[in-house]
Amino acid sequence: MEFDTYLVTQASLSEGRSTPEVVAAAIEGGVDVVQVREKDTPARERLAVAREVREQTRAAGVPLIVNDRVDIAVAAEADGVHLGDGDLPVAAAREQLGEDALIGRSVSTPGAAREAERAGADYLGVGAVYATGSKEDIDDEEYEVGLERVREVAEAVDIPFVGIGGVTPENAAEVVAAGADGVAVITAITAAENPVRATRKLGEAVAEGRRRRESAGLEGAA
Repeated sequence: MEFDTYLVTQASLSEGRSTPEVVAAAIEGGVDVVQVREKDTPARERLAVAREVREQTRAAGVPLIVNDRVDIAVAAEADGVHLGDGDLPVAAAREQLGEDALIGRSVSTPGAAREAERAGADYLGVGAVYATGSKEDIDDEEYEVGLERVREVAEAVDIPFVGIGGVTPENAAEVVAAGADGVAVITAITAAENPVRATRKLGEAVAEGRRRRESAGLEGAA
């Protein structure tokens, strides 16, 4: 499975576009994974969006992940769930979703990354690599981990991970060059003037970052 470009949806950050519209554009641009986030919508609405996106991603052969909510992932027949600090433990989610489900975990330190790997996570989201305005309750300066932390996580674990938080087509290459397998974004696609083109540029930047890493003789995380 590829993690090069990973879209996290959020209709409220999509410049008036619906999430299915953004997902359709991202799929056209070659996105590798779609995560339904929609944190500011009630569960029923989030499920409805997830089910519509499920149809889109299934037709395109793109994995669908649901943010936080295992119950919505089950109801939407998603491929997996992405868990944060306040969500179910990885083992509990695995019991609900089964061995074939993709389970991701958000981490910001090498220690937390190793713990998530031992717990059975399939992949990680590491960040915020750069300051981001998508989480209003978090101090950006304290939350930003930077590229050196990306390098430390790459050395700490063997499972794949995406760099998330403030990633754009302009800086995605350096995130991957530092050791990430790919990049996860919200507004770099959802708020882009042309989401199709933005997704393609992200993919090109990830490929460039991988070339830089290989040229430097550095190994990736997985």
